[in-house]
Amino acid sequence: MSTRPRTRPSSGSIIAGLIGIAALVALGVLLVLNGPQVVRSFFPPDPVSEQGRQINDLYTIVFVIAAVIFFLVEGLIVWSVIRYRRRPGDDELPPQTHGHNLAEIVWTVVPTIIVMFLFFISWQTLNTVEANTPQPDLRVRVVAGQFQWTFDYLPADGAADAKPVFSQSIASGEGGGLYLPAGETSHLYLTVPPGDVIHAFYVPQFLFKRDVVPGKLNEFDLKLDAAAAGQTFRGQCAELCGTGHRIMIFEVHALAPADFQAWYDGKVAEASATPPPPPSGGPQGPVINVTAQGVKFLESSIQAPADAPFTIHFDNKDVGTPHDVDILDASGQKVEDGKDFPGPGVRDYPVDGLPAGTYKFDCSIHPTLMFGTLTVQ
Repeated sequence: MSTRPRTRPSSGSIIAGLIGIAALVALGVLLVLNGPQVVRSFFPPDPVSEQGRQINDLYTIVFVIAAVIFFLVEGLIVWSVIRYRRRPGDDELPPQTHGHNLAEIVWTVVPTIIVMFLFFISWQTLNTVEANTPQPDLRVRVVAGQFQWTFDYLPADGAADAKPVFSQSIASGEGGGLYLPAGETSHLYLTVPPGDVIHAFYVPQFLFKRDVVPGKLNEFDLKLDAAAAGQTFRGQCAELCGTGHRIMIFEVHALAPADFQAWYDGKVAEASATPPPPPSGGPQGPVINVTAQGVKFLESSIQAPADAPFTIHFDNKDVGTPHDVDILDASGQKVEDGKDFPGPGVRDYPVDGLPAGTYKFDCSIHPTLMFGTLTVQ
């Protein structure tokens, strides 16, 4: 009885084995030190809405099925590689097997059942997320335009084209953003001004993205969790919509119903307040023309007399996009705050005398794109 001579493993095999062991050790250390974070990275953000939880449940089911299939297939591959690897002295092919009825039935029927199951639960989730309440607690028209979000709060029974009760033209920052009541259903209409491009409404914690397409009304219900009250969620346009795409951000503020009602009533009172009458006798002092077009000021520098009143005549040519003109001193402190308004339109901003110096004028809604220098002398 003869035995096969034993051979020593090659240096390449030893190095490969050491690398594999080191990789497994490193992976084990990573999982021990950062286990929860590593596992969490495979899942979307925690949902903060009723619709988001439905999507998250669907994702979890699909992920679990995919993970089971992955480890089963990869495990069988690794087992087959080790079990049937070529050994020293194996100079002939092993017995070849062609066709296996049971195996072919299994790998046809099982995937078919899995796909049918995924289709059913996806269809069920889609119907749930797309369902709209006949009488939502709040209706808001979200207007996306290059490169700004505007939130029009509509009457309780208002349609998508209804006249707003008031509008939020500042999408983020102090006092700006979309305010919604937590624990209640809000209905959002997504629109764009004529001649604009496609945008997308996206908040990661909502777990879905909705396109804002020219000529098409997109609408959906959103019910934030009551536990989300007091939180702020950052959103952005998720479609490359032009050179100012990076500034198309917005914030969603979730308020408790009582706090939201107080905020809402304050905005209604503010919108209903009688504006102060314009100064008698026309514009005061010299008139300085400032024009906005293409989300930029056509004038990069303007001049005004020192210690004397003057008037900024602002012409907003951007259709459906709100702009304003603010004046800031050298420290960045706002010394004149112009009221924003959508284009096309004109407005005069009377300015009391300013001390001599160099100032900055900008649009508070698009400060990174629209700014210039005001020299007072």
